[in-house]
Formats: sequence, C-alpha cells, structure tokens
Amino acid sequence: MPARECSIANALAVVGERWSFLALREVMLGQRRFDQIAANTGASRDILAARLRKLVEHGVLRKEQYEDHPPRYEYVPTEAGRALQPILLGLMQWGDKYVTQGPPPTVWEHSCGEELHTTTVCAHCGEPVEHGESRLLRLGGVPQA
Repeated sequence: MPARECSIANALAVVGERWSFLALREVMLGQRRFDQIAANTGASRDILAARLRKLVEHGVLRKEQYEDHPPRYEYVPTEAGRALQPILLGLMQWGDKYVTQGPPPTVWEHSCGEELHTTTVCAHCGEPVEHGESRLLRLGGVPQA
C-alpha cells in the first residue's frame, strides 16, 4: 500500500533531519560560513557538506562566493529558507517548554522591543489557531464530508 501523499512528508524529505535543522539555525543566527556552521552544530564535515548541498539543491539556501583564491562560499537563506524561520522558532519554543531543563538557552527580541514568542494565527481573521478549532477540508486532494 503506498504511503499517503503529504506536504509534511515532502517537506521533511528536504529539511527533516537533525543536521539540516541545526545548519539552518546557524544560518538564521548569521553564521553562514562552513567552518562556523560546523563548529556550532557539532556535525561531521562530510555529513554537514551533504546536508548543505541538499538544502542548496532544493532552493532553501544559496551559495555566495566571498573569496576568490581559494574559492570560498557562504550560505544565504533564499525566500524558501527565510520562510522556515517561524518553523524553527516554533520548534525552539516547543523545546524550551517541553524538553529543555532550566531557562531557554536562546532568546529572541522582536522589533517591538519585547521578547519574541510566536503563535500560529489564521491569515484571514487573525485569530490564534488552537488544537481542535479547525477541520479537514481535503485529504490527498479529495474533499472531506
């Protein structure tokens, strides 16, 4: 029996691996050079190179050359990469609340000057999305009753 077609599964095929998420974390924190990313993630160089290559191939990051001799590159988020920031922030908040012991190791400040805490809201009405307050319209392209 074939697996259910799912955008979550499709997204995870691109970014759903520990070293990919940690590389994206570093890029979002401004660490864009390979050595910086490697040092801050703890990933082996060969695994990290493979994950970064995949993120570039799928248009999540792009490589920009910053030195000619020898050629050296940094990793810059694309529109698709920047769109992952709320996902990373949500995962971080979940980890802060349910996994990390003690105070959060990383805290962001919003442009309003307050500590950043994100929530998912409906793009139409602006109301927060809570568990149980939505219903399935289509599953696998098939309308649900």
